[in-house]
Amino acid sequence: MARILMVVSAADSLELADGTQHPTGVWAEELVVAHRALKATGAEITIASPGGEKPTVDPGSLNPEIVGDEEKVQDFKQYLEDIAGELETPEPLASVNVAQFDAVVLPGGHGPMVDLATDANLGALLIAADQDGTIIAPFCHGPAGLLSATTADGNFAFAGRQLTVFTDEEELTGGTGENTPWLVATTLAERGAIVKAAPAWSSYVVRDRNLISGQNPQSSEAVAAAVVAALAE
Repeated sequence: MARILMVVSAADSLELADGTQHPTGVWAEELVVAHRALKATGAEITIASPGGEKPTVDPGSLNPEIVGDEEKVQDFKQYLEDIAGELETPEPLASVNVAQFDAVVLPGGHGPMVDLATDANLGALLIAADQDGTIIAPFCHGPAGLLSATTADGNFAFAGRQLTVFTDEEELTGGTGENTPWLVATTLAERGAIVKAAPAWSSYVVRDRNLISGQNPQSSEAVAAAVVAALAE
């Protein structure tokens, strides 16, 4: 049975460029779709967050006007209820022994921009996982968490690696727009990652050895499938 660590943000708001606070957290579709697909394979999933704090589900991700489908929203709400016990008491990142896991999965929402991007415990965990060849699978804004992985000499641990992430176009047209405090795709590229992109809002996954990444919420199912395939190799 595969052991999967799902790292989620504990943030509930993002400070925008104009200084206002934007409610945020984990994007429901990404958490639900990935968790459900991986659990369906028999995987054992451990949820972890900074400080072991209970994650907030981004209210926008449960808004039918934003999601575009009332039935989907109800499905997400039901599944979140079903795993409420797991979400209530995540493992603190500082206490995680990543050697015990076969994969590290990082769903998005804007939350990772607030805490995971600078979390030293996550950075150490990701560096150790990468060195061991453990599957690392961030998607949508989840790759912001990769920015925490700075080596002892100050370099970005994932420089030179191919990945995808919520694109600048998607952020500016369907995210927080011109008020976005910083663009995850641009920042990853500036740190040395090789950022790939498909047309906005299309499912897209990039694999570079043990690093599997997805572009947006629409990629959630494909990321989970890629993780399952990689675990079977």
